Amino acid sequence: MLRVLVADDIGSSGIELLEGTANVECNVQTGLSSAELIATIADYDGLIVRSATKVTSEVLGAAARLRVVGRAGMGVDNIDVTVATQLGIIVMNTPQANAIAAAEQTMALMLAATRHTTESHRALSEGRWERSKWVGTEIYHKTLGIIGLGRIGRLVATRAHAFGMDVVAYDPYVSEETALEAGVDLVPIEELFSEADYVTLHASSSPETENLIDSEAIESMKDGVVIVNVARGILIDEAALAAALQSGKVRAAAIDVYRTEPPEGDHPLIGLANVVHTPHLGASTTEAQRNVSVQIADQVIDVLHGREIRNAVNLPLETGSELAVPMP
Repeated sequence: MLRVLVADDIGSSGIELLEGTANVECNVQTGLSSAELIATIADYDGLIVRSATKVTSEVLGAAARLRVVGRAGMGVDNIDVTVATQLGIIVMNTPQANAIAAAEQTMALMLAATRHTTESHRALSEGRWERSKWVGTEIYHKTLGIIGLGRIGRLVATRAHAFGMDVVAYDPYVSEETALEAGVDLVPIEELFSEADYVTLHASSSPETENLIDSEAIESMKDGVVIVNVARGILIDEAALAAALQSGKVRAAAIDVYRTEPPEGDHPLIGLANVVHTPHLGASTTEAQRNVSVQIADQVIDVLHGREIRNAVNLPLETGSELAVPMP
């Protein structure tokens, strides 16, 4: 009997698929501490997590039978991929399952930041009719700079075109042909910063992308730029962005992700009037949750039965370019 541990809530669809598969025993144990996971993992052939559970080197070292770790979602920051590779454990994700949800959240936040949606809502809910105070701008004929032209970045580009935006992108791992198909001009990042009225981030965490948006990058941007991050908190120097928002260099920001989640009470961006916040909702749609759940369960089942390996992040397989700057 093949045993799979589901350590985070992945939704009922994936659980039902696992439980309905012959020769697979599925156990759901969410909220395990690191010590509890280490004490438990030796009995399992497969492990499925989201972002809450940390699959550390200690966890992997205790996993005597483990063959695959499935991440229900895209980012694998919470998994020690290097150690997993050394131990011959496959790590896989689901880069396509929540792409539409993330792209739609990007557009929603961009529009909310542009049209003062949260500020005007708050004022009206408190009984203040301040119509003349909240004059926004149109995104029509504005330039959107997309950092990371993977699946999500390309979906954002399609939606931005529908709003009549001009789109440029920076992604050193994407070909001119791919960009052309998306109707996007590939440019150096310096050119993107100088041209974009809006900058949206769609890269994953890596040493190369940490603090991609820092004080120097912000200084090279247009005055009054709007910055949107529905990717990873590590991409932005949050203190530098806060300073630029307070000075007016950055007109507004829309932030869905943070370096530490939930953000601490003294977080520099929390409380700023020109920031729209959401609590990491990029993948939080009914459709995305169902897709992620079913896809990761199906992928883990295939691996454990010796069938196709899909979306492995630590195998030299062609799994598609979710991005590049650099992407898992």
